[in-house]
Amino acid sequence: MPSSLLEISGIAFNESNSDTVYSVQDENGKLFRQQWDVKKQKNTKFAPNDDFEDISIMHQKVFILNSNGSVYSFPLSESLKKETDQVKEAKHIVPKGEYEGMFADAETNKVYIICKSCPVDKKAKTVTGYIFDYGAVADSLISIDTFKLDLKQLKVVNAKLKTSFSASALARNLKTNEWYVLSSANKLLVVTDAQWNIKTAHRLNSSVFNQPEGIAFDKEQNLFISNEGDEVTDGNILKFKYVHKQK
Repeated sequence: MPSSLLEISGIAFNESNSDTVYSVQDENGKLFRQQWDVKKQKNTKFAPNDDFEDISIMHQKVFILNSNGSVYSFPLSESLKKETDQVKEAKHIVPKGEYEGMFADAETNKVYIICKSCPVDKKAKTVTGYIFDYGAVADSLISIDTFKLDLKQLKVVNAKLKTSFSASALARNLKTNEWYVLSSANKLLVVTDAQWNIKTAHRLNSSVFNQPEGIAFDKEQNLFISNEGDEVTDGNILKFKYVHKQK
């Protein structure tokens, strides 16, 4: 990643096409876009500098998550401009807490937001998330449900794991209907079924994953994980190519 994306905090593709990567970074109210394997980026200013943690694209609409749970949205076509004034901010749609993961599901018109650190989860050994219907006509997010990850299930899939988890990114594999949830702090990638039951948990090597903050799939089921950089390491996006199982 270029120096402007040292603190890359979320990535997304439009209609699962990985030829163009859309991203956001901490502390900068810009939507970035660049071609795969092309370091030069272009960007669109959508808000004053703040703490922006994730991005998703659904039906030509960009959704960007602030760490306080607010969601900014605007037409994807605005990303061709240096600055957009077509932004809508949905405030106070989730309880007070810290949020870093969001996924907009074009198949169901639903938006999912997951807690990184929320009071409701403090003693419960759970990670709570919130589900919204997106109303295109009213351009609104309507709260419809919640979901929970039961962290005690981590011990079931791997007895060596602790029952702690701070979600930093969220994506759904559209082929398998499994959820992939990243935790940068815990250096874990958790895979759940469609009902949020934990199936597997993968430790992430800190020498490869500096600070995993973004996750996305493309239409070929290839997995992409973005990492924030630091004083020594550049920010990056790692591609994990899908390999078909032999019958």
